Amino acid sequence: MEISYENAIKILTSQKVFLIKLGLERMYRILELLGSPQDNLKCIHVAGTNGKGSVCAIISSILTNEGYKTGLYTSPHIYDYTERIKINNKDIDKKAFAEYFFKITNLASENNINLTEFEILTAIMFKYFDDNNVDVVVLETGLGGRYDATNVIKSNLCSIITHIDLDHTERLGNTKSEIAFEKAGIIKPNCPVFTSEGYEAIKDRADACGSLFSLVTPLENIENLALKGTCQRENLSLALAAVRFLFPKINEENIQNTLKTIYHPCRFQICNKNLIVDASHNPNGAMALRESLDLYYPNEKRVFIFGCLRNKDYKKMMDILFTPEDEVYFYHFSHKDSCTISELKKLSPIPSKEFKSLDELPDNVLKIVCGSFYMINEIVPRSLLLPTPQANLQL
Repeated sequence: MEISYENAIKILTSQKVFLIKLGLERMYRILELLGSPQDNLKCIHVAGTNGKGSVCAIISSILTNEGYKTGLYTSPHIYDYTERIKINNKDIDKKAFAEYFFKITNLASENNINLTEFEILTAIMFKYFDDNNVDVVVLETGLGGRYDATNVIKSNLCSIITHIDLDHTERLGNTKSEIAFEKAGIIKPNCPVFTSEGYEAIKDRADACGSLFSLVTPLENIENLALKGTCQRENLSLALAAVRFLFPKINEENIQNTLKTIYHPCRFQICNKNLIVDASHNPNGAMALRESLDLYYPNEKRVFIFGCLRNKDYKKMMDILFTPEDEVYFYHFSHKDSCTISELKKLSPIPSKEFKSLDELPDNVLKIVCGSFYMINEIVPRSLLLPTPQANLQL
């Protein structure tokens, strides 16, 4: 088969690998065959239910602007898989992605290692960052922490655990304490951990590892931060606490200037004066979206375009978001676990319509696309998600 990005994606998205199997044994095996590149990297490891992507984006931008060669690994992507793996905020080249993909999948096949989609991507990331001699890797977990594919690093510069809520309960546990225990699995011996919530499981893990435990109060001023939304105060506070501890010589003025330029799409992203895209995909994310809308747009008529995966608590999300004054459109996107229109209508607290196109909606109303990362690329043109600082002026 030709080594091309298109062929790599065909294989990557096939049913054979599009699944989740928590555990680290497969990752250790493939990485050992690649020379254990993860052992050569200095990582800031970030876990949590919500906010970890924003924390990673903030830290990566600050370190990049300070002159560090910075690797950034996040998920999911919006349009291309290459968005997940960046050096100095630049996506991995599609040609390079394909070359790493086929090298790793061929090696796995030869050694009877059945890697999942996320494991393949994580192996590509570790090898790519090692080959390019990055100074620091900002590493976001995919699911959980303890058995997440990223958790093969032996040590880290620090661990960061963001807000914890009920999500992926079928795999991580039915209580916040159980989920906190899974997230705390990224804490390494003698490596500091920063969190904004005092779960016993996190403190106990830090104590067992002899690691500094830092409980961060969310008091940072978010006025300069390009990322909008009420939840960003907590995210910024965590990011800056870690950066200032690890890199105490970074100039504060440089940090504040960087905050004005940080770009992380689809997190309360104001695309233009009448369109907000927010990939709120669980009840806590829905609550953060609702709070931000109430703060910034208290008197605007709201039109929601909503779609969701079946394994999410979409009834609770809709109850949080929708009021009788709102207009609601539902969208059934192409993911195999996407809720149908009828499933959403059945549990919606208010009447709804089927979504067709943004072009069919009035220009003079506030449109909010939300509910799942996986539907955004089917609804919102890529051009609308490019950085547009001027869109934030209305706030």
